[in-house]
Amino acid sequence: MASVPSLPTHNIVHPDKDRFLQEENPFEAMMSRFDRAAELLDLEPGIYKVLRHPEKQITTYIPVMMDNGEVEVFTGIRVLYNTSRGPAKGGIRFDKNVNLDEVTALAAWMTWKCAVVNIPFGGAKGGVICDPINMSVGELERLTRRYTASIIQTLGPDSDVPAPDVNTNERMMAWIMDTYSMRVGHTVTAVVTGKPVEMGGSLGRREATGRGVMLCVKEALAHLGMPVKGATVAVQGFGNVGSVSADLLAKEGCKIVAISDRTGAWHNPKGIDVADAIAYVAKHKVLEGYTKATQISNEELIALDVDVLVPAALENVITTKNASTIRAKVICEGANGPTTAAADAILDEKGVFVVPDILANAGGVTVSYFEWVQDRGGYFWTEQVVNDRLKEIMVNSFQAVLQLSKQHKVNMRTAAYMLSISRVATVHRLRGIYA
Repeated sequence: MASVPSLPTHNIVHPDKDRFLQEENPFEAMMSRFDRAAELLDLEPGIYKVLRHPEKQITTYIPVMMDNGEVEVFTGIRVLYNTSRGPAKGGIRFDKNVNLDEVTALAAWMTWKCAVVNIPFGGAKGGVICDPINMSVGELERLTRRYTASIIQTLGPDSDVPAPDVNTNERMMAWIMDTYSMRVGHTVTAVVTGKPVEMGGSLGRREATGRGVMLCVKEALAHLGMPVKGATVAVQGFGNVGSVSADLLAKEGCKIVAISDRTGAWHNPKGIDVADAIAYVAKHKVLEGYTKATQISNEELIALDVDVLVPAALENVITTKNASTIRAKVICEGANGPTTAAADAILDEKGVFVVPDILANAGGVTVSYFEWVQDRGGYFWTEQVVNDRLKEIMVNSFQAVLQLSKQHKVNMRTAAYMLSISRVATVHRLRGIYA
């Protein structure tokens, strides 16, 4: 880790502290962890001020012609948090609950996530406030293309590279790439990642986040001296990340005893056939009605006596209200921000080993980086090469965070923030301030 000058930090004050008092505010959760790491690093006040602010926040209003002939105006957001280490990288989500605080927090998390696995990207995030489930394919295409046009000044393979996120997919990434390419007059595949393989997407991208979770679980179990074969696992969330994590962990010999989605949770202490559950969801869209396990509540799943808990769905599922009920020995955060900052202390006191989101789910952005590299080089790798290089980065990153955790006697989350912030701060010192 780069050395950081030992300067006093007692005058570092969070200027908006009174503004963020709710436990579940994502920006406050990010900032409280950032502040703790900055204090341990003795981060100088000037760099602190730079790193606690986003570089750019864009709010745009997007008129779209709906299928019924009426015009609706949607609100779009794009936040570039920090680009000192390279182009901004971050997904675009379509959801009714998108807001500026959430997008800013996610953009900051992307900054630290890229730095913790040491890939040359900065952090960004975007979103559109809409209800995509009740929109037609044509409406979604018009919304995606108009949103792309409204932020096109920031987009580019050297400046800002989006990706799929909540309620967006590779088809929408194709629309973004096409819109950008039409604007500049030639095809630019590297402007976006998470594309279809046929137009420059990377093999292994769909499974990348779940594969990264699996690799981190294996490293955590090895560190704790626990066998992988037979380890019991509960997976909260059975979308792309949760289902792939469960499937890959099962193939490594773990016993998946519980899974869940928005319709509820299902538990079988003898183990769930993950491939069968995936096939059921492919047919029925949800787990509701699944008969090969007993239905329980999501609260009960969180509190199961298992070796590993993988929260792989939404933010803020582990809070001060339920952290004390957790009996898992390892939590590997497949989702962004599943644990509130206030719940961290409870988990520490219970001795739970937490692999934080900015490390555990960094497999996705790592393979997005691979896709960007392949697009720029015009040469594409086999899936085995992608998986081997992902494993190397994830394992090395886990061990670097673990070493820092031991060195400073802090938990893995604080160590991950220290490592990533140190890397970003070092680049700021080297680059200086342009005047």
